[in-house]
Amino acid sequence: MDWDTLRDEFPITKNYNFQNHAGVAPLSRRCADTGRLYLQQCQDAAYIEGHFYRHADRVRSQVAHLINAKSDEVTFCRNTSDGLSMVANGLSWNSGDNVITTNVEFQANMYPWMSLRSRGVQVRMVLEEDGRIPIERIIEAIDSRTRVVAISSVQFASGYRIDLATLGDYCQEKGVLLCVDAIQSLGAFPIDVRAMNIDFLTADGHKWLCAPEGIGIFFVRKELQGHLRPTTIGWMSMKDPFNFNRYQFDFADSARRYDSGSYNLAGIYALGGALELIHEIGVEHISRRVLHLTDRLVAGLRDKGYRVTSSRAPGESSGIVSFFTDLQPPEKIQQHLQAEHRIVIAVRHGRLRSSPHMYNTDREIDQLIEALPKH
Repeated sequence: MDWDTLRDEFPITKNYNFQNHAGVAPLSRRCADTGRLYLQQCQDAAYIEGHFYRHADRVRSQVAHLINAKSDEVTFCRNTSDGLSMVANGLSWNSGDNVITTNVEFQANMYPWMSLRSRGVQVRMVLEEDGRIPIERIIEAIDSRTRVVAISSVQFASGYRIDLATLGDYCQEKGVLLCVDAIQSLGAFPIDVRAMNIDFLTADGHKWLCAPEGIGIFFVRKELQGHLRPTTIGWMSMKDPFNFNRYQFDFADSARRYDSGSYNLAGIYALGGALELIHEIGVEHISRRVLHLTDRLVAGLRDKGYRVTSSRAPGESSGIVSFFTDLQPPEKIQQHLQAEHRIVIAVRHGRLRSSPHMYNTDREIDQLIEALPKH
């Protein structure tokens, strides 16, 4: 892969050394061009040609291919919180049921489950241990009343990547549903909902997919679609939604049943452009590139005296590197890097966080290391 040529797809490289893809990523040129195409078509011909929703179905197929799902198991949502809320609110619960999650999830994967406490559902949080979520602790927390394990594929602050295949196998064996917040891995690391026995998966496009905010994907395994009740119902939830001559309350036999009304077509078009680039390169190539860059970063940070808190064990490392120093407050370092060197990273949980993507270079990694205060 010619990674230098790929940089032309990301105009932000002309202005910034951007290493915050775990935050809100820049759009790829392909993504922005495809979004503009939709807007141009709306400007020039409105809905006269009537192909916008057919294009949305093509993007649906792209999403399904990315996660090894069937097209009728995938639909679009507003964001990760939206998808997780549809699972939390669409399942039937009994007082005494419980949900297993962790104490370091992003809020999107916490509040939908916490809202179930009023219905007698317990939320059990497995504790982080030295930047890791030991899978055996999650397994130990599961009991006969556990309905769902709700977990991030990659933790947003530490970068810890969970072994979804092992967890999925255990959940399937115990009859527990596995719900994955995939926003910090989708587009950077392979996810296979079949091989990993994932029941529900959701992610917004604005991180590693380099797509816009406000357009997300929602996967529901086909066998569960009759058990997950749609919580927001509208004309697009039904079979034959474009037949405007009758009322027929009959949910679609697909994940479209979780739609309500008109799609965010501008977002879907742009997402399709972003996915086209991801598929062109290949997620396996992207993940190897991301791990190469973060391995280089970790080595440089340690040589400079910084403490890395992200696990770098095989299968646990990701595109997120969390690190700190006692020299200066992390916010001061982050502000200095951006103001003086145009290097963009983040601060999470009191630590500096770098998250480079495939188009970043070795030189940009070295530039970050060189610009950090010396011990």
